[in-house]
Parts: sequence; C-alpha cells; structure tokens
Amino acid sequence: HGSGRRARMVVEDSREALAAAAGCHPSEIIFTSGGTEADNLAVKGLYWSRRDADPRRTRILCSPIEHHAVLDTVQWLEKHEGATVVWLPVDHEGVVSEEAIRAELAAHADSTALLTVMWANNEVGTVQDIPAITALAHEYGVPVHTDAVQAFGSLPVNFRAAGVDTMAISGHKIGGPVGVGALVVGRAVKLTPVMHGGGQERDIRSGTLDTPGIAAFAAAAREATENLPAESARLRQLRDTLIAGVEREIPDAVLRGAREEQSGDTDRQGMPRRLPGNAHFTFPGCEGDSLLFLLDLAGVESSTGSACTAGVPRPSHVLLAMGLSETEARGAQRFSLGHTTTSADVDTLLNALPGAYERAKKAGMASHVSSIQTAGTGFTS
Repeated sequence: HGSGRRARMVVEDSREALAAAAGCHPSEIIFTSGGTEADNLAVKGLYWSRRDADPRRTRILCSPIEHHAVLDTVQWLEKHEGATVVWLPVDHEGVVSEEAIRAELAAHADSTALLTVMWANNEVGTVQDIPAITALAHEYGVPVHTDAVQAFGSLPVNFRAAGVDTMAISGHKIGGPVGVGALVVGRAVKLTPVMHGGGQERDIRSGTLDTPGIAAFAAAAREATENLPAESARLRQLRDTLIAGVEREIPDAVLRGAREEQSGDTDRQGMPRRLPGNAHFTFPGCEGDSLLFLLDLAGVESSTGSACTAGVPRPSHVLLAMGLSETEARGAQRFSLGHTTTSADVDTLLNALPGAYERAKKAGMASHVSSIQTAGTGFTS
C-alpha cells in the first residue's frame, strides 16, 4: 500500500545518502541498531563464514585498544567458538604496529580468519592508517573490519578508498538519534548472520527497519560530511588551544595519543594523526573520577575513559596497552569537542582546571567512591 511504499522510499533515499557520505554503494549499507551491533555482526559474521569455509581459519588479529564492542566480541569468540586471538602491539601513542601485522600474516595467513583495527580510538583519539593496514592484509587474502564509529563524521572516511571489507558507523556520534547505525559490507563479502528472521538487509540483519531513525541518521550524515572540512578545521583550532592551555596551566599533565604539532598537521596521504575533537590527558597524583566530579561541579563535562565496577575505579585498557602503569592510567581525563563547542567553553575549562586539579590531588588516589564524593563537597569522611 501507499504508506508502505513511502516508508520504503524514505529508507532507500536514506541508504543512498549514507552511501554517498561513507564512500560506498547503497547496497553495501546494512542498517543496525548502532555501532555495537554493527561490530558484532562484522566480527562474528566474518569469523564464522571464514571458519566454515576452511576450519583452519580460527585466528583473529585484533588491536588491544579496540572499543569493547569489538574487544568483548573477540573474547567471546575465543571462549565459546574456538578462536585464537592475537593481540597486536601498539606504541606509546596508540598506533598499531604494521610490522607485527606483517609478521603474523607471513607466518599464519592460512589460519587467519580476519583482522580488526579501529579507524580512530575513542579514548585517546589516535588515527590508524587503515588503507595501509588493509592493503597489507589483502596481500595475504585476509579480510579487514574497522570500527569507524569515532572517525565517521570527524575524518574523511571513505569505505571504497580504504579497501576494507566491513566498516561500522553509528548515528548518535554525528548528531543523529541513539539506536541506529550501519555496517558497511562489501558486495563480495560473505557474512554469517547473527540474527535470523525476515531476511531484511541482504539477509545479514533481519528485523523491521527503524524508518524515522534511519532518515534522521542520513540527515545527520549528510550535514556532517558536507561541512566536514570547515568544521574539522574549527575543532582542530579549539583542540590545539585547549591542549596548549592545559600544558601551560598544568605542566605535569601529559597528553596521550598521537600529537599534531600544528593545527591540521597530517601525514599518510592527508589523514590527520588525531581526531580533531579529542584531547586526552593523564594528571599525575589524582584519581580521574575525582577530577571529573570537580570539573562537573564547575560546569565542565569530561570523561575518564575507564570502566567502573562495583564502585572501584579501573584503569583504561587502552592506556595500559600503550605502556602506562595502572597508577598513571587512573589519572586519565578526556575532553571531547563537538559542533556546539565554542572558544568560551575552552576558556571555562582552562579557568576551572587548575583549581580542580589541586583539589583532586589533595584527595589523592581514591580507593572507593566515597573518597571521590567527599573531595568535591568539602565534607570529610
């Protein structure tokens, strides 16, 4: 009926808009509920498909700085599906070693199911050379998945040019709604589906599509990519001002991730080394959660990038993989800039940070939540 045809037209028009933004063919867009589902579909689907075609293929090459959507999926396959996980080393900036990838593939290409490396890290902002990594893996006939959730809408991400086999993107990271994303799947790539049902989305992801969410996702992608050069340049300038200000006000603070010496500094065929809206520091002598709490009281919202289980702060797996000690990693603080961020916001942070840091240092390295809470209230326990 007419309403169904109109809904279908909205979905297909949105698919074309997203394909244009992501640099792929519309048929390669598989709509999902977000980046987490997209990563699960890709990693599990590639692993099962490759293993079923050749039972020897049980090795998964994975960077240790992946988002948990990939990290936990890989570990689940290791525990339940007989996968052997090879954790690729990263340097102190969080850059994956291409030499280690080549060595692993040269020795074990026949038994390797897939390689997965995120395009840009969600904590420290480091950007990987995905086209080079993909070209290397394809020399040995190994497919590549990349989690591009952080990169899409912030960097010039192009699925076709990068050559990857699958790529995860998400709506809410670019101003779209929560609960919608996509997995870009090359037309020749075979994935074993995780869910079964009505056969929607090339039979890769069954389920009734969220038409309003998909339309909003496409609108956000169109807006983000059309304004990408100007907005990236604006964010880089704000980010560099923030970094310089933090290093001036708090000399002990250490910038983590890849450094760009000048605004817009790039290498690797024009790809920036760091996300334009990311500034990640470790602050020695204090708990990251204490600093977060005190900054929040001053009207600044930041994050530690670490998980918290049963009220006990845990250091970031990303920072530990980069060689930091647990004590260093616990002082982490990530400042994220976006389309609403202004120079006044950066000034607010720089004005609030020195006092917040001094108070957080006095609180010391907290061992439980009550220490964090009392640090900002003036009450003593």
